[in-house]
Amino acid sequence: MSTAPDVIRCAYAEFVVSDLRASRAFYVDVLGLVVTHEDADTIHLRAFEEYLHHSLVLRRGPVPALAVLGYRVRTPADLDLAEAYYRELGVRVRRREPGATLGIGEAVRVEDPLGFPIEFFHEAVHVERFTQRYDTHGAGAISRLDHFNLNTPDVPAARKYYEGLGFRVSEDIQDSDGTVYAAWMFRKPTVHDVALTGGDGPRLHHIAFATHERHQILHICDHLGALRQSDMIERGPGRHGVSNAFYLYLRDPDGHRIEIYTHDYYTGDPDNPVITWDVHDNQRRDWWGNAVVPSWYTEASPVLDLDGAPRPLVARTDAREMDVTIGADGFSYTRSTEFKLGEQV
Repeated sequence: MSTAPDVIRCAYAEFVVSDLRASRAFYVDVLGLVVTHEDADTIHLRAFEEYLHHSLVLRRGPVPALAVLGYRVRTPADLDLAEAYYRELGVRVRRREPGATLGIGEAVRVEDPLGFPIEFFHEAVHVERFTQRYDTHGAGAISRLDHFNLNTPDVPAARKYYEGLGFRVSEDIQDSDGTVYAAWMFRKPTVHDVALTGGDGPRLHHIAFATHERHQILHICDHLGALRQSDMIERGPGRHGVSNAFYLYLRDPDGHRIEIYTHDYYTGDPDNPVITWDVHDNQRRDWWGNAVVPSWYTEASPVLDLDGAPRPLVARTDAREMDVTIGADGFSYTRSTEFKLGEQV
């Protein structure tokens, strides 16, 4: 097999949206993302700590969907490696000239083996980093893009594919029969750049932006409440068991799911241990044992192919996480009989 490209981190996503004005109101006026460029059909956005041209593109189109996920690679030579690697895998590959994506240099765009449109790039336009522009931050300041979460019908196969790209597993969810429900995988030294969750796919479950503090997430909730738009809050705020992160899930005007996320942990050591959660331990979902709304398991954004057409879905045939009920009401959590305070089981 050809050498895989050296992926540094997740870098940007592009959404097709039906109403650019409504999307701008959500991402700029509520979430406070910085506009790098906008025209009649697109808006390029970034968070306060980011100095590359964008981490999110909103593009006007007839069918809301994920258009592409971008990964940054370490050197320009990794683009040649990416092209050779994916051609050997037998998937569709396109080499893109500098500027084909505004603000991005030469790139390789593929339909990966999981059915997702992925772009690899190294060079990008640098813009002002707003880290110390406290005059512009606002109380809910978002610092950076953190990760992607993908619905895929075969999590073990997806995990093997991402391991081939050099990603490592930080946490996963399994049952006693060996069914794998999800895996969290990373290149940068955090819990994940990509999460693979079992479900009909390919679909995008969510992208996540990080804040520095929990109070910034709470402010976003208060902001939406003040606007009488609290129905955009789908789940949370709360704390995950998996990743340990404080979280909030929002739905944008087209239903694309956005997580606001903080307080996960460092994974950069070579012997960082993998944490495996029992699917029957409901604290993996929410550390406080709160119920998860059904839409979080059943709804996700469709994915476009390289020609801009929606990808057909492949149904998951293995057990689904949302079908696992815990306790009499399906929402409480159980403890292992070996549970002891201070131990994770």
